[in-house]
This record gives sequence, structure tokens and C-alpha cells, in this order.
Amino acid sequence: MGCGMGKSRIQPNKCDRVSISVPAATAIRAALLIQRWYRQYVARLEMRRRCTWNIFQSIEYAGEQDQIKLYHFFGFLMDHFTPASSERNLISHIFRENEVCRDADWERYFCYKDIEVPDSYCGPHLTFPMTFCGVSKLMEAFKLKQQLHARYVLQILGETWRLLRILPNINHVSVCHTKEITICGDLHGQLEDLLLIFYKNGLPSCEKPYVFNGDFVDRGKNSLEILLILFGFLLVYPNEVHLNRGNHEDHIVNLRYGFTKEVLGKYRVHGKKILKLLQKIFSWLPLATVINHKVLVVHGGISDSTDLDMVARMDRHRYVSVLRPPKAIRPTLNGNKAGSGKDEDASGPAEGRRRRVRSLTNTSAPGQRNNIPRRSLHNLPTGGAQLNCSVEDELKERRRLAGFDQTYREVKTLDSDSDPEFGEPTETHGHEWKQIVNLLWSDPMPQNGCISNEVRGGGCYWGPDVTEEVLGKHNLQLLIRSHECKQDGYEFCHNRRVLTIFSASNYYEVGSNRGAYIRMGHDLVPHFIQYQASRTCRELTLRQSVGWTERSALRALRQQLFVHKSDLVGAFQEFDPNNTGVISLRHWATATERVLKLGLPWRVLRPQLINRAQHGMVDYQQWIRELSITEPKPEVSDTSIMETMYKNHSNLETIFRIIDTDHSGLISFEEFRQTWKLLSSHLKMEISDKAITDLAQSMDFNKDGSIDINEFMEAFRLVDLSTHA
Repeated sequence: MGCGMGKSRIQPNKCDRVSISVPAATAIRAALLIQRWYRQYVARLEMRRRCTWNIFQSIEYAGEQDQIKLYHFFGFLMDHFTPASSERNLISHIFRENEVCRDADWERYFCYKDIEVPDSYCGPHLTFPMTFCGVSKLMEAFKLKQQLHARYVLQILGETWRLLRILPNINHVSVCHTKEITICGDLHGQLEDLLLIFYKNGLPSCEKPYVFNGDFVDRGKNSLEILLILFGFLLVYPNEVHLNRGNHEDHIVNLRYGFTKEVLGKYRVHGKKILKLLQKIFSWLPLATVINHKVLVVHGGISDSTDLDMVARMDRHRYVSVLRPPKAIRPTLNGNKAGSGKDEDASGPAEGRRRRVRSLTNTSAPGQRNNIPRRSLHNLPTGGAQLNCSVEDELKERRRLAGFDQTYREVKTLDSDSDPEFGEPTETHGHEWKQIVNLLWSDPMPQNGCISNEVRGGGCYWGPDVTEEVLGKHNLQLLIRSHECKQDGYEFCHNRRVLTIFSASNYYEVGSNRGAYIRMGHDLVPHFIQYQASRTCRELTLRQSVGWTERSALRALRQQLFVHKSDLVGAFQEFDPNNTGVISLRHWATATERVLKLGLPWRVLRPQLINRAQHGMVDYQQWIRELSITEPKPEVSDTSIMETMYKNHSNLETIFRIIDTDHSGLISFEEFRQTWKLLSSHLKMEISDKAITDLAQSMDFNKDGSIDINEFMEAFRLVDLSTHA
């Protein structure tokens, strides 16, 4: 028996051989099924991630477009209302550059020597000229959440301004076999990303040059700390550290996206001076960097009219805000240029010139969405009757909606010199301004051509053919730009001739994207280093990360739906002539896109937004009631003003910040009323004085006749109930 058993093991029969092969085939089929399931699982996660990304990006770009529209409206007031008009006086200061413009006046205005550092100050003590040791101490202090004293802040900013004034518009950098250069994209106030880059890559030095490609500020909470660190290294290594200007290095943009509020919150006494000097510094930041004459590094991009020779020659400091071109210079009776005299800077044209409004986009492009008529007087007919019918009627309607006095002077013709602030941009300045706008605001697109960037409201979209033309014209081989958040921190396009680099990780939400930076050697081949600054995100699985960011994006989207609920109901009712309260999913998606204009795949998002849909039909009335948003309940009787408040939360805060000229954080009842009147004029709607008074009184918590801006905005911040579930 023993031999038989042994023989059977050595020579298995036919039946045994079949039984062995069956499990192998089953295992292969199981592996194929698992592989197929996993690929479908990853594909579903990727689809969710892309939908989430589209939501974040669409809401972000809609906000930028809204900001530019509001600024255009302010420009309309400045260009067409008389200098004595009350609404013009409210906003005129944001269009002026600094009141003092000579170098000596600047030195006196921003003098830090009379600011004493008290013995109780426990932050870093800096010595000048700045040293590597001083910047290292500064970084360590910021890691420990310490605040630099205002004296040292002003001293760093003053030294930076003096250095920037001698730098060219386009920095030229060389790399060799023994030295690589590091290129960083947007940081947006996220100090932990900058510190992580330095930890992984090393601090700037003579052997380790850096290019920081703009958008250092806004959105994040440590914008000023990032600037002080970068400026410190710039002072220590002026030939190795290169800073390009981004579209957020603009004091008008800072009003909306948080940097102004951050500085004033940290430096209540000297914050105004700090902001004033930063406004000057931003205008002096270089516009581009060229590496080894072959790689162009610029924040936004290019256009079909980009001319780097013109960019190199222009006076960049004249464009304190690129949202408006500079005003023309008119000769006066004594032969001097209007606006010159004490406003003339020793190193360039006059600094103190108010700019004339223009759309940041190509106004002749088809399909442009303009809620506000944007007119330039040089485009208006010269005939008196036709002129009166166009601009004067517009002014009367604007003033009527805003509740202002109807008296105003006639709109001035081009040869009028009665208004010292009135002027037109020259043709040369207009070309220069468009160059800067496109460098800071533009985005690439996959199609050939160059069209107005209607999504952001500024700059252009340019295609692969434009890339080939501009790079070929200037004998370049690669364009590196930032300006757009990318999920992996970087992205090639245009046949790998354009490279986007973005260094702010977790930009929209924890886990939403990686940050990245570039290392480039003498061969000019980019090498990417990716990272996540959040430890929480590094511990999440792919499914958890996607779920986290998806929930955040849906919260933001539900807020957008909530604040437009009246408009949505009206749009739904157009598809419901019998008033049944029910419409099809197709009509729901069409109406929702028509109101929000976010360009989202609404039918794909329907399962996350609509809990119940029977037979392809939506009970839209029930859906509106079930939006998981709660609103504060201040004692305000007018529901229309409440809805306007929620819908235009950011615009209202921007106007508050503009009107609060002393940066105290408080505005009077009258300023509050005029703020609402400006907003109602911008929106072309009527808001009663009683509704505004009721709202003001309900928000005057201590009954002292003034309103705290921060408390007011926080009281009207929407809260998503799903976050508390």
C-alpha cells in the first residue's frame, strides 16, 4: 500500500491532472475580474476628482471675474461722475497712486527711525545690511508664530524698494554644470509650503539660485511673512534670488482676497504705512525672468502681441494696478507735463497719476459678457445729442438707483482741461498696459488662436500656434508659467513647450492638489519635486482624499445655489408653465447653468445635489427648501436685502474696505448707507433707505453709531448644515 501511494504521487492519473488545472484558470479569471473592478474603481474616483476640481476652479474664476466687474464699475464712476460727487469721493483714493512721490518724500514718509522697539518685544532683532543669519532668525521666528516688529518690517520693505528700483524688467539668469536653479510657482500666503520647499531643496545661496514666479500673497494667512522672507533673501543674494510679479501683487486685488485685511490685523498702528509701501514695491517687481536665453519664466502667459523687447523698455512702476492703464500726460501752459512737478520720480515718469478704465479683455471679442457698460470717451460720438442720449442717460439712471443727487456737470469732451484728474491713455501706454495684463493674467488653451479670457475677466487665452510664434520670435525653447492650480503641482501643454508650475499644496482644500517646484540644470530639462505640506493629507488614502475634497467642493457649490435661490426658482418656473413644482432633470440642469454660469456638468453632479428624483423628474420647490444651508437671523424685515447680502458678500466687503480709508475696521452709519448705495448702483437694483437703516441698527451691537466690518461680515457668513451632521 505504501508503494501504491508513492506511485500515485509520482505519476498522477488523468483525472488528477484536470483537477489541478481548474484552480489555476479560476485564479486567472479572478485576477482579471479584480483588475477590471479596480480600474473601474479608480476611474470613478478620477471622475469624482475632476468634477470636484471643476467646481473649485469655476467658483474661483467667477470670483475673479466679479472682482474685475466691480472695479470696472468704480472706473465708470471715476471717469464719468464729477470730482465733487459723493460716490466718486468714496472710491477716488484707490485710483490714485501715493500722495508723496519724490524719493526724499518717500524716505520721510516711511521713516522707521522714530519707531521704538520696546523691551517687552520678544521677536527677532534684525541688523542691516541684511545677512543670512538675520533671515534665518526671521524664519525661525515665523515658525514659532512670532511677529516681527513694525520697525523691522518697514526697514526691510524700504531696503527692498531701493533694490528693486535698479533691477531690469526682465532678469537674465545663467546656470552651468555645477549650479541648478529652482523655480517655484504660486505660494498664496501658505508659509508651510515655502518652509517645506526650503527644507527639501535647501535655502537660497550663491550656489542655489531661486526664481519665485509671483502670487506670493492673498488667500493664505501668512502672506506678509512670505514676503518678508523672500525680500530678506533678495537683499542678501540679489543676484541669486529673483522675484516675478503676479496678478495678485496688486493692491486692488488684495482688497478682495485677504492680504489687506491680514496686514491691518497684524499691524494696527503701522498697517497703513506698510500697505502703502508694499503697493509701491509691487509696482517695481520685475515682470519676467529668462534662463540661459532659452527659458522664459512669467507668471501668467503670453498673447499673439507679446513683445519682450517692448516689455524690457517700459516703465513698469507706472502700473501700480494693472486693472487700469495709466493716464495720458498732457502739456500745461507752462510747458510741463500734467501731473509732473513734485510727482515726478527721479528714475522714471510721474508716479501720481490716476489711470483710465479699460476692460482687461478684448472688448471686440464675440460672446463677451458685460453687465456694466464700459465706455471710453474717445469711443463716444462727438455729436452733442447722441452723446447726451448715451452717457448722460446712463449717469442719471445710475445716480437714481444709487439714491444720489441728480445734479452733475456735462460729460467732458476730450479737449476739456477743467478736471485735473481727467485724461486718456496714450497709444504707447495702451500697448504697454496690454503687454503687462497678458503677462500676468493669461492662460493657455488647447486650440490655436488668441481670444479674450472671459472666464477670469482679464488677459487672454492663447493656443499652441501663438506659443510657437512667440518662442520662435525670441529664440526661446520653453515657457514656464504659474497662475493656475494643477492637481499634480505641474502640467505640460502645447507640445511640452509650455509648463505650468504651482507651489501651493492643498490650495482649495486639504488633499485637493499637490504642490511642486522645478529644478533645472545647464541642459534646461525641468525636474519636478512634488509634496504635500499637510500631514493629515499624507495619511489619507486616495478614496478618503477624494471624499474629503468632494465634500468641501459640494459645500461651496450648495452655498452658490442657496444665494441664487430666487433666480433659480424663476428659471425653473420657465420650464413649469402649469406651476406643478416639478421639472425634468434636463431642464433642471439647463436652468441651473443659466443662472450660475459656472460651466459645470450638472447632470453628472445631480446625485450629489438632489436626494430624490423620481422617473427623471425633480421637485424643485422641495429641493430649494432642502438645500443644507442655514442663514443667520438678524432683525431685518426686508428679505431682498438679505438675499443681496449673501449673493454679493465679497463685493460688499471689498467696498467696505475701500470706504474704510483710515483702516480702523469701523464705518459710520452714513458710510454704511453709501456702501449699500454703491452696491445697488453696481447691481442696477433699488434698495430702500429703511431697509439699509434697519440692517445698520441691527448690526450696531454696542449702539455707538458705528459698525465693525469684520463682525458684520462674519454675522452674514453662510454655514453648511452638512458640516455639523
